[in-house]
Amino acid sequence: MTDPEPEGPTSVFRLDLELVDAVVRGEADRQADAGLAEQVSTVLPWHATLPIDIAAQLTRLARHLGGEDALLRWLDEHPGRSRVVARTFRLVGLLDQISGSRAVVTALRELRERTPSPPGLEGYLVPDTDSGTLASLAQQIEGLLGDDRPDDAVALSLATIDALRELLPRAVELDPELRGLEEQLGQLRREIEESREAG
Repeated sequence: MTDPEPEGPTSVFRLDLELVDAVVRGEADRQADAGLAEQVSTVLPWHATLPIDIAAQLTRLARHLGGEDALLRWLDEHPGRSRVVARTFRLVGLLDQISGSRAVVTALRELRERTPSPPGLEGYLVPDTDSGTLASLAQQIEGLLGDDRPDDAVALSLATIDALRELLPRAVELDPELRGLEEQLGQLRREIEESREAG
C-alpha cells in the first residue's frame, strides 16, 4: 500500500536545507536570500498540509527571523511572488482574526441581503453567512496562491477588502472597537495593489 499523495503538487514541497542553514547562520548573500524567499513563498500557502520535515524547516526559519509576522516582513523585502504572498497573507491573518466578530458577520449578512455576491466575490462566497464565511475566503486566497495563481489571489484579496470596507460602517455601528479597521484595510489594499504592480 502506498502513502497517500499530498493535496498540493509534490514539487512545491521543497525547502533547500543549505539555504535555510545559510540564512539562519547569517551567511546568505542576497541571491541565496532571494532564492529561499521564493521557495518559502511557494510552500507557505500549503502550510496546513506540509510534510513534517518541511514544516519544521519553515518553523525554524520563522523562529530565527522573529516569528510569523517577521517571516512575512522578510518575504516582503523580495519583489515578485514573495511580496505578493507576504501581503496577501496579512489579509488572510486579518480575515481569520475578524471572522468570528458578531458585528462583522451581521454587517456582512446585511450587505449580502442587498448584494448577494459583492463584485469580485462571485463564485467564492459560500452560501451561508456566518463565522466561517470570511475564513473561507482566506482559505481560497491561500488556495489560489498554492495553485500558482497569484493574479487571481490578488484580485480576490482586493475584492474582499472592498466588500469589508463597504460593510465596515455598519460593523463599527455595532462594535465601535472596529473603528481602526478602516485604516488597516486601506493600507492593506494599497500594499497588495503595489505588490502586483512590482511583480
